[in-house]
Amino acid sequence: MQLTLYALDCKLLERFCSHCALIRSDNTFITVGCMKISIDWLSDYVEFDKSGPEIADILSDLGFPLEGIEEVYGDTVIDIEVSSNRGDCLSHIGVAREVAAFLGKELKLPKFELPEDETQASDKVNIQIDEPELCGRYTARVIIGAKIGPSPEWMSNRLESVGVRSVNNVVDATNYAMMETGQPPHAFDCDKISGGKIIVRKAVKGERIVSIDETKCELEDDMLVIADENCPVAIAGVMGGPDTEISESTKAILLEEAQFNPVTVRRTGRRLGISSEASFRFERFVDTEMIDWASKRTADLIVQVAGGTVAKGVVDVYPCKSESETVGMRFSRMKHLLGIDIAVEDVVRIFAGLGFNPEVKSDDLIVATVPTWRHDIYREVDLIEEVIRSYGLSNIPVEQKLNIEVIPVDEREKVSGDIRTYLNSCGFYETINVTFVDDVAGSIFNSAKDGGNICVKDDSRKSANLLRQSLLGSLLGVMKSNLNARNTPCRIFEISNTFKPSSDSQLPLERTKVALMYDGDFRELKGAIEGLVRAMNKDVEFLVKPADINWYMPGGEIYCGDKLIGSCGVIPSDVAGKFDIKGVEIVAAELDFEELLSLSGAVTTFKPIPRFPSITRDLSLILDEAVSWSDIENAVRQKGPAELEEVQFTGIYRGKPIENGKKSVTASLRFRDEDGTLRHEVVDGFEAEILNELKSTLKAKLRTI
Repeated sequence: MQLTLYALDCKLLERFCSHCALIRSDNTFITVGCMKISIDWLSDYVEFDKSGPEIADILSDLGFPLEGIEEVYGDTVIDIEVSSNRGDCLSHIGVAREVAAFLGKELKLPKFELPEDETQASDKVNIQIDEPELCGRYTARVIIGAKIGPSPEWMSNRLESVGVRSVNNVVDATNYAMMETGQPPHAFDCDKISGGKIIVRKAVKGERIVSIDETKCELEDDMLVIADENCPVAIAGVMGGPDTEISESTKAILLEEAQFNPVTVRRTGRRLGISSEASFRFERFVDTEMIDWASKRTADLIVQVAGGTVAKGVVDVYPCKSESETVGMRFSRMKHLLGIDIAVEDVVRIFAGLGFNPEVKSDDLIVATVPTWRHDIYREVDLIEEVIRSYGLSNIPVEQKLNIEVIPVDEREKVSGDIRTYLNSCGFYETINVTFVDDVAGSIFNSAKDGGNICVKDDSRKSANLLRQSLLGSLLGVMKSNLNARNTPCRIFEISNTFKPSSDSQLPLERTKVALMYDGDFRELKGAIEGLVRAMNKDVEFLVKPADINWYMPGGEIYCGDKLIGSCGVIPSDVAGKFDIKGVEIVAAELDFEELLSLSGAVTTFKPIPRFPSITRDLSLILDEAVSWSDIENAVRQKGPAELEEVQFTGIYRGKPIENGKKSVTASLRFRDEDGTLRHEVVDGFEAEILNELKSTLKAKLRTI
């Protein structure tokens, strides 16, 4: 597969070959399809004196690469690639608009006048939309007296030149209109619509329909269908059924023009294994505002090739009419991204040719009204792309030297790298996991007040579709795989985003976390965390306070000074058991990356090497089981003199001869006088005062055996 890159500092075309997925620079996925264009047909809408290969070169420069070129019925047909965000160019008029803007020509739309009789369309058909979110607009026209037969040669030749098989004059007219306008119509036999009523609704589970291509379809309750009063007659946006199709006995035609939700059409088509030229276009958006005009054009073509008259008026149900959007573009920003100056008049000409109705607001700002057929335009950079596409990439000058500006590493990336380097040095291996977790992990590692999770509705993620609020559930899955493979000891970590539901916003609270997990001693994990914090800032005060946390037993909160930065503890056996981990003690921690980021960059203070020696005293204290280390440390420092330099936890002991409900904790106290050498008798006095404080506040006893 050949990789082609068009590199601009905007979303211009980073793609793979035809029918593959591509990724834009804004990290959204686009698929690529093909559209065959008849040069003779194209000339109906724009005047040009170019050959087929020359038009192909123009379209390639505009971002529609050539797939192939051939001669059919004396006409040149070019096959171009069209990305999924450019559904407007899956039509001859859409492509003609691009060519006209490039050549500075006027786009010529077909002109017609419908022959109407006295019959009212509303007397023949009634429309009901039960799912306005899935069907944004539905129109119906009625054509009476058309005679079904073969198509004229000019129509069948044009259709066959672009790969569409000729069926009969009415079906061919709808296909011709689709290839011309990009809006897929559908023709029903009006007399076969029960009750003269069209209902756009979801299918009832268990309903069935046979499509025109004879596929037997078992419908699900999330599929959108077109139904009459009795049953479905078509799969919305995908394909019709044989019971209402046009035949030689058809007396009246019900002409549908509509807009259906692209995701619904795509999902339904894939699940049923059906695709069509119509679904291909509905999946890529259609121009909802132009539906009525497209309906008139299709009716005009049917009357041209099959005769008959059109019932007066149209039944038009439009529940979700949207307003036109405007997007501004700064000329200074355009120059910064493109690296060249483009005259204001050229920009205005390009936007006008593309139908953007530009208004120059100031020397540095132009505002464009986004046309209803351009669903891909919503940012300033999108307008800049339109300018350079029509102006011509070949007009960007080439210089002999390539100037590269070296940009320093972003602070966030630098800190991420520092964390990875430190944890690697402690024997931890980085893991990369999927952002989604299943119900088990989602229910256990849940910090939301209401206990809820954010989930996605996706057929491919029925069991693991919850956005994780913690990284620990994913790490337990990795831990299980390593334990099963007997890869022990296993030290793993992950740096990634978590998503917590927000009560005052539709968007989740997104936070980056650093999670660690280890099948070993908690003290080693705590040491790694403290070392990581010290690597960020050597002067910060590090403390772990006992806390009641659902997924730790015991657990604690990690503080830097008075700031809470995370939690740590031992994963209980019942929690580990839900991940099929048994007989192994798992310890874990999760830190807030933003808090670690705030610690970095602080200026470290240094002290001179002490001139005088220190004296260390170890105190083994018998205390109640409920007394925490922080209580001991606070009591020591409460009575400790200025000469008390450091208090360290040394160890803990339970068992004989210590009575039940008690424990022995050993603390190491280091004393130093910066102005002279300490004497032991002075330290004896310090120690006595500290012991008195421990006895009075914590009921501590000095252990002598």
